[in-house]
Amino acid sequence: MNAAERPNGVSMARSVEEVVMSNAIAAEQNRTLPDATVKALWDSGLMNWMNPKEARGSEPSMLEMLDVWQELARQDGSVGWISIANFPSAAFVSAFLPDQGFDEVFVKNNHQVTMGGQFAPNGTAEKVDGGYKVTGKWNFGSGTGHSQYVVGGFIPLENGEMQFRDDGMPVMLVAVFPRDDIQFTDGWHVTGLKGTGSFDYHVEDVFVPDYRTFPLTTREPLRGGRMFNLGVMPITGAGHAAWALGVSRSALDDIFKLANEKTRMGDASTLGNKLTFQKDLAHHESQWRAARLLVVDAFCRVSQQVLDGEALTPAMRAEMRMAATYATEVGKEVCHFTHLAAGTTAIREGSRLERSFRDMYTGSQHAFINEKTYTDSAQIMMGLIEDSPAL
Repeated sequence: MNAAERPNGVSMARSVEEVVMSNAIAAEQNRTLPDATVKALWDSGLMNWMNPKEARGSEPSMLEMLDVWQELARQDGSVGWISIANFPSAAFVSAFLPDQGFDEVFVKNNHQVTMGGQFAPNGTAEKVDGGYKVTGKWNFGSGTGHSQYVVGGFIPLENGEMQFRDDGMPVMLVAVFPRDDIQFTDGWHVTGLKGTGSFDYHVEDVFVPDYRTFPLTTREPLRGGRMFNLGVMPITGAGHAAWALGVSRSALDDIFKLANEKTRMGDASTLGNKLTFQKDLAHHESQWRAARLLVVDAFCRVSQQVLDGEALTPAMRAEMRMAATYATEVGKEVCHFTHLAAGTTAIREGSRLERSFRDMYTGSQHAFINEKTYTDSAQIMMGLIEDSPAL
């Protein structure tokens, strides 16, 4: 499917805005997306849009993915977070599962499969005949509130011993569990991203057949185009970057509108007529645009190199992850500015400005974009280490 034949992802994302915005408060109250929002995402075609074409997907470009994730996060932080959780999870599983697993999970469900959970290897599993007996606990399983299947990363054991690859790294796999195999813990009582249904979950000695597992670090898709040669980590990084840009874009859009309407107590004119506000607005708008340019440059350039057949190097991976972390830091600064500038408007429940502040500071706590991203990247740039599994 060439670019001209693919559906326009941004148009699909904009088509759900009315439903997303009208259900944002309900999502927070329910602590997971309402059925109406999930249905709108499916009806738009977005839920399987990232999938390989064999799983009814469109195999979008990196720029298309960045634009769609940013647009959904602009509408609502929780829906944006779902889009960087559910969309890639289904795409990865449909690209990397062996044929028998693909048939069981996707083909037999007419490709109407919502996938959530956590890929981090927080479980272990003893190898048994035909598969693994998996035990593990995973926190923050984003999108699991409405997912039929749940993923969980694990480290396989043979006779109680870890197995290692040729490069010295432990073997790490991803298991795909039917929802009924999962025990959920209702621990999703949080400051922001309340509507994401990011529940904790665990399994104990659950059998998972070989064909419902795949290597966590694989870059060899069994279906789909070369974009999947990037592997799980870089595409996940792109999602975090676009999400931060989208949430902070919504905060800037809202403060632009508020600037000509709000006069804060004690001020002689509207917020927009204050010179300090004008200076800070221009500064943070410039920061946002610079972060967006960096993200687009890093992720689109590297993904094109991979599409052209180049090997993905540690330096390339570091460059993408630095861009994602930087975009998140800029997003925090933008939301901090808009929160303070908006005054009491930004503390009233139901305001998107209030949600964007909470969502941004919650999303920025994710381990994927913490300071270790910078230190590992710096060590690669200086030649102190050859590679880092965290990148």
